[in-house]
Amino acid sequence: MSRKKWITAHIDKDAAALVAEQHSLDPFVSLVLVSRGITEYEDVEEFFDNDFSFCDPYLIKDMDKAAERINKALENFERICVYGDYDADGVTATALMYSYLCSRGADVVYRIPDRITEGYGMSASALDELKEQGVKLIVTVDNGISAVSEIAYAKQLGIETVVTDHHKAGEVLPDAVAVVDPHREDCNIQFKDWAGVGVAFKVVCALENGDYHETLSRYADIIALGTVGDVVDLKDENRAIVKYGLAKINSAPCSGINALRQIAGVGERALNSTSAAFSLVPRINAAGRMASANTALRLLLCEDLAEALGIAEEVNECNAMRHQVESGIISEAVEIIEADSRLKHARVLVVCGDGWHHGVLGIVAARLTELYGKPAVVIGFDGDSGTGSARSVGDFSIYDAVKSCSELLTHFGGHTMAAGLGISRENAGRFFEAVNEYAASLGAEIQPELTLDCKLNPAYINGALAQNLEALEPFGAGNPQPVFGIFSVCLSSIRPIGEGKHLFLSFNKGGTQFTAVKFSATLSDFPYRCGDLVDLAVRIEKNEYRGEIKASVQIKDIRFSGVDEDKLFKSYALYEKYMRREKLAAREARFLTPSRDFLLGAYSFLKSYGGWTFDTESMLIRAKCPPENLCKMLVSLDVLEELGFIRRENGIIIFEANGKKADLSSSEILNDLANVTGE
Repeated sequence: MSRKKWITAHIDKDAAALVAEQHSLDPFVSLVLVSRGITEYEDVEEFFDNDFSFCDPYLIKDMDKAAERINKALENFERICVYGDYDADGVTATALMYSYLCSRGADVVYRIPDRITEGYGMSASALDELKEQGVKLIVTVDNGISAVSEIAYAKQLGIETVVTDHHKAGEVLPDAVAVVDPHREDCNIQFKDWAGVGVAFKVVCALENGDYHETLSRYADIIALGTVGDVVDLKDENRAIVKYGLAKINSAPCSGINALRQIAGVGERALNSTSAAFSLVPRINAAGRMASANTALRLLLCEDLAEALGIAEEVNECNAMRHQVESGIISEAVEIIEADSRLKHARVLVVCGDGWHHGVLGIVAARLTELYGKPAVVIGFDGDSGTGSARSVGDFSIYDAVKSCSELLTHFGGHTMAAGLGISRENAGRFFEAVNEYAASLGAEIQPELTLDCKLNPAYINGALAQNLEALEPFGAGNPQPVFGIFSVCLSSIRPIGEGKHLFLSFNKGGTQFTAVKFSATLSDFPYRCGDLVDLAVRIEKNEYRGEIKASVQIKDIRFSGVDEDKLFKSYALYEKYMRREKLAAREARFLTPSRDFLLGAYSFLKSYGGWTFDTESMLIRAKCPPENLCKMLVSLDVLEELGFIRRENGIIIFEANGKKADLSSSEILNDLANVTGE
């Protein structure tokens, strides 16, 4: 079930009122802060502090050794290689470190591995090439903490290494001159959650004797872009970095980012963290996914705007290609899933295909997770060798799930919400079984949730609220854009906009009327009608036109009012249990089994509509069935399809009984359930 369960955050209203009074804040801003646990006076002050004090970079373990070795290389004019990664974090970290070393007069080169032919991190062949180029020191950015054997090999070649990384360290650290990674167990610094570019930033600050202001004045736009792109929590130093960076992106960006803004069509707009994440970051990532990350790196290093515009066009073409390839693989993956009910209803989706472009597997996995509301693993095979990418939902650790199957994999890595893996074709089937056995062993159902910061009366929606909420920027991981719940409002009008790709909706409640936009929604897939009572999960943004500030309401989710979600999701979980062919108790099978009258009611409903083009939940509502009967309705649809009364095509139910009759006793589904109940 793809719809998320709504959870309204618990708020101490007295604490929120105190925060609002102490800091002269809009009441809704203080409610959001308190809903996120920001209640102490000092924490609130720090959250809004525009003169943030960064910590001493030398508090990070091995920073002194790293600075000493890099400075030695600069003094002796040794050839240095900045060894990066192909995603936005790695590319920006490489651009930062390379640009800085160039400004110090270094003999410096850079190397970013090819995603397809080399994969992540160092390789022996790359080290051989660097040896031939006369490299004496490698400075890694956004990688290196796991390159134990590669760094040992580099040492044999006479190349020393300074590791700067932000990934979790393994049991053994690489034998490098310095290992600068805040996630080392012996690093006791309070804040640890920088992106790779953030750690590189700390190294540059150390080399500048702790001068943050100079470093940020030159590179804040690049550092912020990588920080946003890596989806690290925008708290503490990350929040300050992105604040500084957005100011530079909107006022005086480097030529490469300026060109990227123009090519992305946002040249004149003031970007926030969200719009930067959606317009600029994907284009940087696309170069590494579809061609070479070196193109994106050249863009960020380019100092001539005219030349940068040409490179930005190349990056933009990569992004267009990425969209096309991604769309094709998603279509194939959905077709595979829909054709296999056991796969579709598994706790963890595992879908495989031949020749699927490895550069977009993570995006496809994320899209499937969104579509089906459950963790997804997407594996692309080239011959017998497969590369996979996984994404998760809720608090289910996809990394732990993948790790539990490590004996079936050639390699794996990742974190709670995302993982990557390598696997042979012969092990794919066993991996599907094993990862789902692991998920089953945890007991609880995997359920995606949508957290509402607080409830909102539509009477309070205005330009002042939208402007006040901007104080909570920048938004991102750890500080998401606030989502408000507006409950029991009447839908009064529906109008397609944007060539029918989006909907402009009007609502009213208690005499208050307001409008909202539902993006990526069409009339054909919108199950609501004028007069329906609905609940909305919305975001409020500022819309300024000709000097007038208004509130723009954007619908993140919508549902029918009054539905008991606990019963609804519990019912769906029972249906999935049945579809996975797990053992049912007699009472469960009895509850799943539709009576003859129930089946007749479903048949009559579909006959009256000529089928159904929307989701089953909306069918349940229109048929005036209680939410706990969702599983019974789903079984009814399966029986009607089995007996030839309906057929399903691309998610649409087509009624084609045409006076046909059938004996219910011939239904294998009903007989199967009857065998469990003994009836």
